Amino acid sequence: MTSTPLSNTSRTTISSKGPRELLAQTERQNLYDVLDAGFIGNLGVTLDERPLVVPTAYARNGDKIYMHGSSGASTLRAANSGALVCFTVTHVDGIVYGRAVFNNAMNYRSAVVYGVARALTDSDERLVALRHFSERLAPGSWDTARKPNSKELAQTTLLELSLEEASVKISDRFCRVADQDLDRNQTWSGVLPIPAPQFGEPITDPSLAHPVPSVPEAVYSRNYPEAPPRKYSGTAQAKESSVSQV
Repeated sequence: MTSTPLSNTSRTTISSKGPRELLAQTERQNLYDVLDAGFIGNLGVTLDERPLVVPTAYARNGDKIYMHGSSGASTLRAANSGALVCFTVTHVDGIVYGRAVFNNAMNYRSAVVYGVARALTDSDERLVALRHFSERLAPGSWDTARKPNSKELAQTTLLELSLEEASVKISDRFCRVADQDLDRNQTWSGVLPIPAPQFGEPITDPSLAHPVPSVPEAVYSRNYPEAPPRKYSGTAQAKESSVSQV
């Protein structure tokens, strides 16, 4: 595990003084963990002078992420224009019930990345990225399934985005309680956890000809990326006056 700190820029610094500031994470490993727990993020670009945010598949490789999509996708073309883009990933881990409606909140992990995306045009770079993307999505398939042909490669856009400028927030706590609610013990407060996703039982494609191949061990034994242990920090007696927790 690396202890390299995250970048500290005007865009990644959380300026508010209060609960939001306490959620900010400074270690780069926290960024890796949030990104590695997901498959789809949200890519924000400017297209024809209008903001646009779309779900986008991604895979992390070291201090960069690859984004993958159709060569006809206007969003990816806009992301390759040399303009600043924003990429976000969020996981909701639980619903936080407070003694006051104002303090209802969510426990979550989120990452925000800023940068200028770079299109991968070199054939060797593209194959490296495609293999990494494939192994992130479906481990083992690169060596067993057919490789992309020239037509498929031409239909695919691959972008690389550096993780140099990024911020992470993690909320894993009970609700804070305002002074006026400290004696409101008749109202239940706590956390309703949202279970981490899990892979289900593999379902074989019915169009496979007999004899049907057995399900690969890499598929049967695969585990969903684990979320970090939930600590539910904070106490019911912590005070909060006017800042929402999310």
